[in-house]
Amino acid sequence: MATKVYIVYYSMYGHVEKLAQEIQKGAASVEGVEAKLWQVPETLSDDILGKMSAAPKSDVPIISPNELTEADGLIFGFPTRFGMMAAQFKAFLDATGGLWRTQALAGKPAGLFYSTGSQGGGQETTPLTAITQLVHHGMIFVPIGYTFGAGMFEMEKIKGGSPYGAGTFAGDGSRQPSELELEQAFHQGKYIAGIAKKLKGTA
Repeated sequence: MATKVYIVYYSMYGHVEKLAQEIQKGAASVEGVEAKLWQVPETLSDDILGKMSAAPKSDVPIISPNELTEADGLIFGFPTRFGMMAAQFKAFLDATGGLWRTQALAGKPAGLFYSTGSQGGGQETTPLTAITQLVHHGMIFVPIGYTFGAGMFEMEKIKGGSPYGAGTFAGDGSRQPSELELEQAFHQGKYIAGIAKKLKGTA
């Protein structure tokens, strides 16, 4: 039976979605792994999103809290808001109280990826503050550490991400994830999928 890895994200301007697509490719590159993209529900009205010049939503399906239990591994992605995850993703996690009560997600490996507006905008605080959500559910946080190798020490080019997970800088919105950031996202998907597969094999 295939190991299921769900990449669950919220993306307002498309930056997180591009990372999610690469993470899916990385996870799917592991033999025996089925990787699927999911979006969390939007909480803002179309009128407000229009005023914010938000990107149109893709056709990636919307996930419900209970569908998280189907996955053998989870990778959550979101943009930052003042150094923490966006409210849309927090609202989704707030709806997982029933899963928390039964500890239905306990023992599942989970990773994090993110987008910030600037280099000091939360590349570490965003995933750091998100870990509390995993802890209360009993999930196993899987950071990428420095497994990405030389790419973790890049100093000549601007690069998002950290030992916590893949990341990108959106700037004013015009900057898109760089080739190196996308490579790191692919690596994260492959790395976490490999761990999820091993854990399922020993269960």
